[in-house]
Amino acid sequence: MTDPHTLKVADAIADLLADPDTAPVSPRTTTTDRQQLAYGPLGIALLHIERAGADLGPWQRAHAWLAATTRQPFTSGPDSHPFYGAPALAHAVACAAEHQPVPYQRALLHLDAQIDRDVRRRLDAVHRRVDAGGMPELAEFDAIRGLAGYGAYLLHRDPLSSTLNRLLDYCVRLTAPVAHDGETLPGWWTASGPSGRPDKRFPGGHANNGMAHGIGGVLALLALAARHGNTVDGHHAALRTILAWLDRWQEETGPGVVWPYWVTRAELREGHLAPSAPRRPSWCYGTAGLARAQQLGALALGDTRRQVKAEAALVAALTDFAQLKATTDNGLCHGYAGLAHVAARAAAHAHPSTTGQLRVAIPPLLRAVCQPGTDSATVAAALVQDEVAGPGFLDGAAGIALALLAPATETSPISAWDSCLLIA
Repeated sequence: MTDPHTLKVADAIADLLADPDTAPVSPRTTTTDRQQLAYGPLGIALLHIERAGADLGPWQRAHAWLAATTRQPFTSGPDSHPFYGAPALAHAVACAAEHQPVPYQRALLHLDAQIDRDVRRRLDAVHRRVDAGGMPELAEFDAIRGLAGYGAYLLHRDPLSSTLNRLLDYCVRLTAPVAHDGETLPGWWTASGPSGRPDKRFPGGHANNGMAHGIGGVLALLALAARHGNTVDGHHAALRTILAWLDRWQEETGPGVVWPYWVTRAELREGHLAPSAPRRPSWCYGTAGLARAQQLGALALGDTRRQVKAEAALVAALTDFAQLKATTDNGLCHGYAGLAHVAARAAAHAHPSTTGQLRVAIPPLLRAVCQPGTDSATVAAALVQDEVAGPGFLDGAAGIALALLAPATETSPISAWDSCLLIA
């Protein structure tokens, strides 16, 4: 059910960001962040694409932001990735083309061809890395910079493409255990820290579980592909391998089950996690994103017991004071808007025993973003002008507005704006 106040806030954000020439945004938005899906104008374009596709706003706003963004060329090839450069532009253009194919078809065909080349080049590099006995880097496979992110795009554009099949073969291969220094490690073990760089706090590297930078994104991609009818040899076994890993490292709390952001070499050797304070249950890292990925995996495997377990863990995360206390911002990536949107996506596919619980958890999360009784224009202005979060997609106002708008558009022919998050 749509909350009129949250919808008014989303409308007010869109109005403030209506015109790229007059919107109250930092110069960085259209300069250094121009090619960034996470922070730049592409995320603002997504907001207007979604609104126009649902007949809630004019197409001219979406066209204007895309035009402003493309006044200069976009980076392609090795220096680009799903959230930067031509692939990021392709995501926004593909969403627009779902509703208005004619203006964007030629550009989209060119972008599709470039992405196909990029994926094949990356897969060739993987084979060289494997042949040399090296470990993967996070940027090889993750959702933000790596092949899981490219897989999200290909699944959106052509779920049965041969290039996607090759990429899925890679994901399956990534789940095979590897031997290193006399120890057996999961195939996605990296020698770096979570930043992707060497880190003294992670001697021996780590296994990253996150949706944004870890195996959670691979799990979600494999599950979504299976639900689209595209599976490769070993596909279901790979799903079960990742799920078994998450089972191995889950922790029971009072309210429910939680999963760690990552597992270190020391924790792997000792067989248990180091003590830690409750962590925020966000999309990028933590229980919310991983619960959605596991729900999708369970649906792909027809495993009702696991599905209900994942949904119950999500309900617990969204209602546990200790976990919510660790959530300190409003954005999609690791804030209240993201929690609400993950919950809404999960509720759409939930088992009857948990659907109601998930839906009841959503309004309080949205109220944390915009308190009842507050002036919608004032709330919108504060979100747009937030110097830390900015007006963009992952952390900022455009992404928040998309999450606030989602309940009003869930029954409309909406674009796949959140396919890049691998939750839909």
